[in-house]
Amino acid sequence: MSPLSRRAFLAAALSTTFLSTSLLTARPASAAGTAGAAEAAPFSHDTVVARARALAQDPYSERASVPKDWLALSYEQYQKRWFRSRDALWADTERSYNVDFFLPGLYFPRPVQISTVTDGRVEPVAFDLSLFDQTDKAPELTTEGNLGYSGLRLRTELSEPGKKNEFCVFQGASYFRAIGQGQAYGLSARGLALKTADPEGEEFPEFTEFWLEAPAPGQRTMVVHALMDSPSVTGAYRFAITPGTSTVMDVEATLFAREELTHAGLAPLTSMFLFDATNRHRFDDFRPAVHDSDGLLALNGNGEAIWRPLANPKTLQVSSFVDENPRGFGLMQRSRRLSDFNDLEADYHRRPSLWVEPQGNWGKGAVTLVEIPADKEIYDNIVAYWRPREPYPAGAEIPLAYRLTWGEEPLLDLPRVTGTAQGAKIFGDPGRIVTVDFAPHPLFGGGPEALDVHLSSPHVALSEGVLQRNPETGGLRLAFSFDPAGRDYVELRAQLRKDGEAASEVWLYRWTE
Repeated sequence: MSPLSRRAFLAAALSTTFLSTSLLTARPASAAGTAGAAEAAPFSHDTVVARARALAQDPYSERASVPKDWLALSYEQYQKRWFRSRDALWADTERSYNVDFFLPGLYFPRPVQISTVTDGRVEPVAFDLSLFDQTDKAPELTTEGNLGYSGLRLRTELSEPGKKNEFCVFQGASYFRAIGQGQAYGLSARGLALKTADPEGEEFPEFTEFWLEAPAPGQRTMVVHALMDSPSVTGAYRFAITPGTSTVMDVEATLFAREELTHAGLAPLTSMFLFDATNRHRFDDFRPAVHDSDGLLALNGNGEAIWRPLANPKTLQVSSFVDENPRGFGLMQRSRRLSDFNDLEADYHRRPSLWVEPQGNWGKGAVTLVEIPADKEIYDNIVAYWRPREPYPAGAEIPLAYRLTWGEEPLLDLPRVTGTAQGAKIFGDPGRIVTVDFAPHPLFGGGPEALDVHLSSPHVALSEGVLQRNPETGGLRLAFSFDPAGRDYVELRAQLRKDGEAASEVWLYRWTE
């Protein structure tokens, strides 16, 4: 799958999500028996780890696809069937979660095995097409062959007692999504990224099996286990998922390298950025901005907060922010007003931010940002992840733990950048003007004159920065100019300081022609 097809892939993955928010949820019939001798003993996460370790000893073998008529479905035909919410897994019990399932086909050629775990015992969930309603235009499909579900959706009580709302989806390769209360689906996470933007092409590991621990009545945290397989690596994942104002996932994983992993992306995030005030002139669109995320936020091992506005470049861009033991990184959506987008359908202002907090020692490496050219909002063109400095050798066993927070971004106790804009100078010498807006903050109490502006670029000379109070926002605006002098790109850095200490995030920006 090419990078530019990611958004179509994920849009299809969640097509029934949007169509069925108020009427979908279904309960599949369960098959009798166990999943095999390996699961005869009580299930634990070690069961999945052992499966992944054993799988890595064998050559990779791609799983069988669903029948051809399922693969031949058009996007519109795939939407003609949807899951019934009244038949959801655990819908007829007092358990605190319900689970819906998705059909295979179209963008999802290989089904996954889903099982429940009750009191340590595993019971496979049988595929049952009768649990899906359909329109009279739904095509007839083969009911024999390699059939199964392509993913799952979690529901629980969020804000309304007695009503279980969706908040999390696992579907397609190793992709998953979640939202906080009152938010709309936006960016995605993945189990692992391999060879992103490499010339030989990207490798997409797949979750092949899921185990769902049956929750007790009133239990707030849902536990999902997943087995991952790929030509280069296998993996065992455990997700402890707690929904709320923000949805928090504690992720534990153990990876087993079949081959040397020269370019592994840990805790990868995937999003969309089409345009905002920095590149609005390139798009004939009624909206002032279109994006799921507008910036990369990183808190490095030294405690320095870095903000990098996202870009939709004309050519592929890869940026590396070298670090050791990062404290956190993520893709943020800081534009929170409807007027920022003027889109009454997409609800971009309600898309979640996603913050990664590494657990333990992640060592030396780089927060890596990949920005891919895109001409439509249907494409996911932004990828961010941690890339270890040293490759993992074949045969390596790699433990990994981190927390994902889907919702509002973390509070880092520094004035935040709220907007970046740039354009040509109209008067005077040729060049470009850049403005950077900062949110109101107590550190600004002494006014602009109490702050020092630190501007730099390794490529060009910059004008003296002008810092003014912004009466519209109550914060401050920094303005400066530069002349690219024929360069294709220019790296820019800015920060406000007070009494020698940081008084804002570090703003990093790459201007491209």
